Amino acid sequence: MELIGFVAAILTTAAFLPQVYKTWKTKDVSGLSLLMLIIFFIGIIGWLVYGFLKHSPSMIFANSITLISSALLIFFKIKYRK
Repeated sequence: MELIGFVAAILTTAAFLPQVYKTWKTKDVSGLSLLMLIIFFIGIIGWLVYGFLKHSPSMIFANSITLISSALLIFFKIKYRK
């Protein structure tokens, strides 16, 4: 079952990374909602804690990377807003 978790983790995490890269390159944050990013960030913290409690390497892996990615988007949103 953990293999299925790792495949899902890689796909969902990989799907998020192009947005981080695009935002970093263009510095265009107009399409990002700060409130949504903050709520998402808090949700990812919850999933990460849950992954640790369940001893699930796939959840820990995916949510650690997504937590960093969402933190970067929050940083970009604040830094590049007009």
